[in-house]
Amino acid sequence: THGEMATVSLGFNIDAPRWDQSTFVGRLKHFLNITDPRTVLVPEEELDRAKALVEGCRAGLVPPGSSQEQLLYAKKLYDSAFHPDSGEKMNLIGRMSFQVPGGMALTGCMLQFYRTVPAVVFWQWVNQSFNAIVNYTNRNAASPISLRQIGVAYVTATGTALATAVGLNLYTKRAPPLLARWVPFAAVAAANCVNIPMMRQQEIINGVTVTDGDNNELGCSRRAAVKGIAQVVVSRITMAAPGMIILPIIMERLEKFPFMQRIRVLHGPLQVLLCGGFLLIMVPAACALFPQRCSLALTDLEPELRDSIMAKHGDKVPYVYFNKGL
Repeated sequence: THGEMATVSLGFNIDAPRWDQSTFVGRLKHFLNITDPRTVLVPEEELDRAKALVEGCRAGLVPPGSSQEQLLYAKKLYDSAFHPDSGEKMNLIGRMSFQVPGGMALTGCMLQFYRTVPAVVFWQWVNQSFNAIVNYTNRNAASPISLRQIGVAYVTATGTALATAVGLNLYTKRAPPLLARWVPFAAVAAANCVNIPMMRQQEIINGVTVTDGDNNELGCSRRAAVKGIAQVVVSRITMAAPGMIILPIIMERLEKFPFMQRIRVLHGPLQVLLCGGFLLIMVPAACALFPQRCSLALTDLEPELRDSIMAKHGDKVPYVYFNKGL
């Protein structure tokens, strides 16, 4: 087969994005690739081989006879399972490629069991536990966080979600039935606004490492951290929105049909499947809303950091860059 395979061209850079990351469509293709839920089923040994291949390729040691397709597939597996900052293997539940199977099960259950307070409490708690793992796994790994901070973040976010959900649940008892179905989304959105900043508070306190266009470190910026985290909050809420807003309208209509009233047992599984359909599109689309390598104008940085960069580089660095996390 070696004759047929396109061998790797000289100057092939395995870390160069395959699609233009300055456009939404380019980022969407990139995230469709790395959030592919099928990568969750890939065995550990194959992930480790992919990592070895990617690291070999970075060092300029490409195994003879490797095709570009093989290397790109290895990079896809590497991106789906290893942290972009630390290179460590991420836990399965926290990976973006697990967002579709994990998220569809949880969202489906939250949308199905919204009528009683105990059910609301249980499913919001499970969902926030899942979110805490995802947020911790996808943080900017250059900022370590203590177990105590993780605990406080988890308790605060879960408390926010539960307070919102239970409060709104009681409030919507007298409201139209559709409003009650939207309570889970309100709770998820409120919790995201707390969970993500809390889980990543070290970045806000100490700042994140910012670099110039050639990846040379310039210092740490708290303003950069705030911008990155705000973008992540927006994209997480966007990820959940269509499924949690449109699906209740669809179910509200469907449940009026006599055949649907006969198959009540299947309403839960149906919601889970429909959530999966929404998330297959929304996970990559929401991740693609903002560039992963976030930029900030020099003029927007903290004065002391801006002055130190100006002193060293003059006006050669108009923008700084950093990893915003996912």
